[in-house]
Amino acid sequence: MIKYTDFSLKKHNTFGIDVKASLFLKFYSESELEDIFQKEIDIEKEKFLILGEGSNILFSQDFNGAVLHNSIESIDIIYEDENEAVIKSGAGTHWDDLVQFCTDKNLWGIENLSLIPGTVGAAPIQNIGAYGSEIKDVLISVEGYSIDEKKILELPTDKLKLSYRNSIFKSDLKNKFVITYITIKLSKSGKPNLSYSGLANYFGGKKTEDIGIREIRNAVIEIRRSKLPDPKILGSAGSFFKNPVVDTEQYKKLKSKYPNIISYKIDENMWKIPAGWLIDNAGLKGIRKGNVGTYEKQALVIVNYGNASGKEILDLAKTIQFEVEEKYQIKLEPEVNII
Repeated sequence: MIKYTDFSLKKHNTFGIDVKASLFLKFYSESELEDIFQKEIDIEKEKFLILGEGSNILFSQDFNGAVLHNSIESIDIIYEDENEAVIKSGAGTHWDDLVQFCTDKNLWGIENLSLIPGTVGAAPIQNIGAYGSEIKDVLISVEGYSIDEKKILELPTDKLKLSYRNSIFKSDLKNKFVITYITIKLSKSGKPNLSYSGLANYFGGKKTEDIGIREIRNAVIEIRRSKLPDPKILGSAGSFFKNPVVDTEQYKKLKSKYPNIISYKIDENMWKIPAGWLIDNAGLKGIRKGNVGTYEKQALVIVNYGNASGKEILDLAKTIQFEVEEKYQIKLEPEVNII
């Protein structure tokens, strides 16, 4: 374990916000994590935050508490047969390193989640998803430290309440469980998931049986890079808002007023509306206010042009929420965790 005080978090959040943590603790094992809660911090008196790459977080101010940086990095095949393989990965592993590993092994199931920033431990918290796939589709269990029970536990997927960009770790177990490992099951005989229209269009009329797993990964990477900024060059946290879901009655009203609205039917009574479309058609794509703005290629992404404070980004987010609600009577919810 490594400990720092008055530590800058600028390199530990993809927005590049220059804030400080009172205490920064970097742990490399479950035993070190247990020591942190038993010896280093008093959860009754001190705030704490689990931080991976900081790819889904906005710091609006300094963090007056302990930041715990998960550095448990590992990828292991713990079981395989002729049809499938079970992978266990440390929560501090870069998510895309896991995707690359599985792609190289020709293991199907997470290739559509290529290039998503962040760590493995963040994946079930957010139930990350992209291009027609979600982590819940392959997740078997998560392992971690229960703060209340003061011990390491394994939780099966059916106990995690996984839904769109949500999980039990954002509700019942928020600040009560620290993920240390995840276990996933992948197929050796999978086939391309082209349910996302942009990905299907990328391959044109090519037969799915002729599309390999590396082609899928490369296509997803190319599509993502064409839409999203590189946070190393332009600070961002990817999609800032969740895609809202409306009922059929509200959807019909929107469709009547905006015939070109993009939508995805979830079931007989619910429709998902892309937040990017709402922001773009409210005239907010590519706008800039001082050091912050919305990305010129994707309205759903708020970017830091170099010296923005967390407050500036939050102010722009609130402006976007206000304008979208005024125009469509839809309240956008942040996907980003605001501290």
